[in-house]
Amino acid sequence: METQPAPPSLQEQAYRDIRSRIVSCRFRPGSRLNEAEVATLLGLGRTPVRQAFDRLRMEGLVIVHPRRGVEVRGFEAGELLEIVEARLVNECHAAGLAALRATPRDIAALEDILLRSTAATPVEETETLMRLEREFHGLLAQIAGNTVLAGILRNLQDRAIRFWFVASGQQPQRQSVVAQHADILGAIAAGDRAGAEAAMRRHIEDFRASVLRQPGLR
Repeated sequence: METQPAPPSLQEQAYRDIRSRIVSCRFRPGSRLNEAEVATLLGLGRTPVRQAFDRLRMEGLVIVHPRRGVEVRGFEAGELLEIVEARLVNECHAAGLAALRATPRDIAALEDILLRSTAATPVEETETLMRLEREFHGLLAQIAGNTVLAGILRNLQDRAIRFWFVASGQQPQRQSVVAQHADILGAIAAGDRAGAEAAMRRHIEDFRASVLRQPGLR
């Protein structure tokens, strides 16, 4: 008999829900979150919500002010540029390693994500496309075969994800994301290390330009 996966803990449930609301800007940048109010909104106790806030603080998504509540971290151009700088060094290198180490099974898995992404470009599917973006980059980091590098990239993705959501507000940009993933995949499938690195660089630089075009970025 097939074993069913265990349901997420209350803390994990709170973390996923709050994080989803932050990255999709349903909890807006700069807003204050009250622990009791969020617990009521989610139908959970205050303890898992408090634990979720602490985890989100470590990811840099919220700022915890003692006795004054929790603040959703705002958007800052300086933070974005630091994230991009780190991604250009680490993620381009990971793409190059993936081109050297990808198996046919790895290529098929990336192709599956790309296929699902192609169907997720309408406006109402923005959050789905965001998750597939993370899945694509996460699998690519895994294929690169360096666990230390994969950990660095997970942290960068966590820091970049809200910026991604803002940058992908227009459908042409979402279509560009999918096309850029296709270029990266094509180079990896061909075993072209330099091509994979160059395609990833274009993808990250386009991300930076798209976010910086948004109004209201400090």
